[in-house]
Amino acid sequence: MKTVEEALQEILDSVPPLEIEQVTLLDSLNRVLARDINSSRFIPPRDNSAMDGYALRSEDIMSASRQRPVTLRCVEEIPAGGYSARVLASGEAARIMTGAPIPEGADTVVKIEDVTVDAEGVTFYAPSEKGVNIRRRGEDVVDGETILTKGTPIGPAQLGMLAATGNALVPLYRRPVVAIIATGNELIEVDGDPSPGKIVSSNSYTLYGQVVEAGAVPLPLGIARDTREDLLAHFTLAKERADVIVSSGGVSMGDYDYVRDVLRELGAEVRFESVAQRPGKPFTFALLNGLPLFGVPGNPVSAMVSFEQYIRPAIRKMTGHRALFRRTVKATLEEPLTKKGGFTYFLRGLLTGRDGRFTVTTTGDQGSGILKSMARANCIIVLPRHMTTIESGSEAAVQVIDNSLLAATEPGYLEGFSA
Repeated sequence: MKTVEEALQEILDSVPPLEIEQVTLLDSLNRVLARDINSSRFIPPRDNSAMDGYALRSEDIMSASRQRPVTLRCVEEIPAGGYSARVLASGEAARIMTGAPIPEGADTVVKIEDVTVDAEGVTFYAPSEKGVNIRRRGEDVVDGETILTKGTPIGPAQLGMLAATGNALVPLYRRPVVAIIATGNELIEVDGDPSPGKIVSSNSYTLYGQVVEAGAVPLPLGIARDTREDLLAHFTLAKERADVIVSSGGVSMGDYDYVRDVLRELGAEVRFESVAQRPGKPFTFALLNGLPLFGVPGNPVSAMVSFEQYIRPAIRKMTGHRALFRRTVKATLEEPLTKKGGFTYFLRGLLTGRDGRFTVTTTGDQGSGILKSMARANCIIVLPRHMTTIESGSEAAVQVIDNSLLAATEPGYLEGFSA
């Protein structure tokens, strides 16, 4: 039986990033750059005005004051998006809008609020140094500069930078297609008849949501019944159409748990079938024709926790992310906890905090079938395998699964808490 750390390392060692594809700019949001992006232009392309005002030669108003103002002749108006072919001479000024290019000869811009305008011209009441209110060519980006590096996730600011530098197509790591298979004769679809002995296949939906949130493309393949024929058909379809396979149920030791037999029939290389953790001890990792295959337990919390700890990091690695794991914080426990030694426990918790200090409590009943405990949680409390008793008031590692609670903490995976 693998430890949590051993299982995670073996999985990550087995899944390389996927190949690179060119994607349109608007489709690149929340994905990861596969190459460095260099600019082929200057931004801004020319010196331009940072204000609505008047462009002029600073030497012309060097002596200006309230007592002895200086009046210059306004010779043109330059709107944003316009261009001046004129060379501004001594004694001249140009009305200029924010973002408009600075005319040749001018070396400063005076804000419109600081002048008066009449039929005689534009009057200035104070000197202005060279370069005031001028954005210089290349102030943001210079030609040839690396603006974004390989491995950068694309957010709104990165979208804007790519657009500004003319990148209509973006090289990204391909998102894996993840086949989702629920197994079990007891399962029905969400709108099925809940007759005695039947339950809705909630794992199909939680896993779908987790796949999307992890940045992959879900491929729901429905429910496979507990027969060799149906399981074989579902797994065969999955290996033909997907990059990753996730099945729920059928990985325990029951009389009708046929998944492991079907996997071996298909030639899967089973790496391990259990992990020293609760919930989720029966967890299978295999390679099927080189595709990573994860068999999570049928209990809904076990399935979700197993996805969080292993499948999500694997997907993020495949999509080129550098930060594979949830952020972790140290939080003070508000209740005592006990556990079995030799197993890492993942408990559902409610995290609260202020000014970087956190407290955490469990969400109640922690049974692996209590999906409500996961629905109420905003974090996962990690209790390392060497611990058996954890006193109220002691610290625990907490994985934050609700992004609205992320604080100014460093990313990491169980830093300082692993056995």
